[in-house]
Amino acid sequence: MKTIIDAGSAKLAGLQIDTLSKYRAGQLTLDHWERFNNLSPEDREARFGGSLNPEPKASAEPTKKFALLVDLGTITVPDGYDHATQLAKFIKKNRKKFYGVNDNITDENFPNPSRVLKPGQKLRVRAFKQVVPGTTTSEERMKFLTTQNAVHTGAQGASLVFETKRNQLPKGKWYSSFDQPDRLWTDADGCHRVPRVYCRSGGDFKFDLSFFESVWDEYDTFFCFCDIE
Repeated sequence: MKTIIDAGSAKLAGLQIDTLSKYRAGQLTLDHWERFNNLSPEDREARFGGSLNPEPKASAEPTKKFALLVDLGTITVPDGYDHATQLAKFIKKNRKKFYGVNDNITDENFPNPSRVLKPGQKLRVRAFKQVVPGTTTSEERMKFLTTQNAVHTGAQGASLVFETKRNQLPKGKWYSSFDQPDRLWTDADGCHRVPRVYCRSGGDFKFDLSFFESVWDEYDTFFCFCDIE
């Protein structure tokens, strides 16, 4: 029972944070929110769920749910790159370029991504978007990344994209850097936190954390890092 409650609480927390982010970004108004809350359960189901007892449908394959948003080309891990101190150095150097940085993005909290980068490595970087209505899960996005032979570089990979490719990022989107849950920092509530960069419509940036246990929509895009042979 505790596992079910914790999972539900994590999902609720993620939805609350995503809702506030969309409100602050101008993608959601208080009027939208109020109108949704005032709908009856039947009206909500009719508009968003199809029916109170919908027929089960086969889930679309992951390759059908996501499409390329932007190809950022190649990044090269710079000489002098030190994985153990990358995030501290990056944030000290770039904090003024962000309107907000989550203080939990530290080398201590994200020490062990699936792929630890080394100086001189070259990676192809793309960002993918959701192209189906509604929401998708982190598991679906990770499954799609598997079809792309992606490697997971964590918060460190996101930091290198920001330093070298931020001007190529389409605005008004969140860009997450996914990894396996056991490679992500776990907060005090037991939630696994996903590093992500937000590029506001006006061009401002934020370096933040979301929840692996959350759901995602078309504003939530994600990086795909691949080895260059």
